[in-house]
Amino acid sequence: MEFVHFTRRVHHRSTCFTSLVLVTRAFALSALFAGPVASALDGGVTVPPSDAPTTDAGTRAEELEELERALEQDRASRSKQQSANSPAPVISALQSMNPDMSFVADVALGWFSTDKPLQSGAHDPSKTGFNLQQLEMSVQSAVDPFFRFDAFVVFGQFGVEIEEAYATTLALPGNLQARVGQFLTRFGRLNATHPHAWDFVDQPFALGRVFGGEANRGVGLEVSYLAPLDWYFEVVASATDAAGEATARSFYGGEDLGVVTPLDLQSLLAVKQFFPLSDDWSLLWGVSAASGPNPTGHANRTEVVATDVYLKYRPVTQGGQSSLALQTEWLYRRRQVPRDVLADVSGYVFLAWRFDKRWGTALRYEFGSPARTRGGETGGDWLDPFWTGDRHRASAALTFWPTEFSRIRLQLSSDVLTWERRANWAAFLAFEFSVGAHGAHPF
Repeated sequence: MEFVHFTRRVHHRSTCFTSLVLVTRAFALSALFAGPVASALDGGVTVPPSDAPTTDAGTRAEELEELERALEQDRASRSKQQSANSPAPVISALQSMNPDMSFVADVALGWFSTDKPLQSGAHDPSKTGFNLQQLEMSVQSAVDPFFRFDAFVVFGQFGVEIEEAYATTLALPGNLQARVGQFLTRFGRLNATHPHAWDFVDQPFALGRVFGGEANRGVGLEVSYLAPLDWYFEVVASATDAAGEATARSFYGGEDLGVVTPLDLQSLLAVKQFFPLSDDWSLLWGVSAASGPNPTGHANRTEVVATDVYLKYRPVTQGGQSSLALQTEWLYRRRQVPRDVLADVSGYVFLAWRFDKRWGTALRYEFGSPARTRGGETGGDWLDPFWTGDRHRASAALTFWPTEFSRIRLQLSSDVLTWERRANWAAFLAFEFSVGAHGAHPF
């Protein structure tokens, strides 16, 4: 309504201005003919001699034509102002209410030396040939001064899924912030990231083995607190559903046994610390713990604890484009089963070197131990009964960024399964393209 009143005021002022211009020009025209008219009224018309200058009819016709052109210009100007003041602000107002949207497509050409590769990530290339890893659509916008909304919808060859959809508070007191909805938990370093933020084509098998192919996520509530210290110190706590074969594998997994007490939820506690060691060096260290029920028996539970380290060198003081990053993450899982306890360790370490603005390379090593009982025996894991020995996987990747909106990556890996006494080889040529407004990824 205020916009309509503003438009009417602008139109009224434009009309008044045009009328003022017409009146001014009318006065000027009357002054031009004032002398001859007054003489005629007084009866004292004097005929000038033939050699004296006179105002002929041609001159008056030119003045009339000039007046008509001025009137036509005024009408055109008024029409242009009316068209400019009416629809454009309406379109601008409607556009300002649209959320930021983007699409990211990940496609990979894969080759495996075995017909049944042991890929644990839902977005990993899983067969020889072309693989559509995902087409991710993100929708992000501020709801009001109190909430922000983020949603990530993933399209695949065989369906559509809501990866994340949550609201984040913007105005809680006491350095607090909360999220509610479906989200990837902030367990460890890599769990909360999407494939287009990875340094490799596939995710470390530790995440898929412990949490599932989609990593640890669920519907729930998260609260974080940023401590007022001299360094970055954040505490994160969340409670989410414990069910989900691809998101809570070590807990209820595919068997949703419902929620009777708060202990039937998956709880998480994490501490994130960031240390700017210098202008060129920075360090991030985190500790995470998750606990929840598992379906092997009444009151049986699963606990997962982890630590992660991220060390980065970027010579900003020298103005270079290169960077070097070391990242490692290790998970210890303990599961109660009838009359026993299973425990295993999984983790990875990688080194990523961005040696040019458009080129980078990375090396990664992964390890996974078998689940052992208290007596050291293997083979009792109901999730992975075949996993009876250590697993080692090494990968090397070379990445080219034509621009910040596209990426081409070549990766080669060797997967040694000690219980099979052989190595499985894999090679990927991956392509990524992004369009739209996509926010920067966290450090």
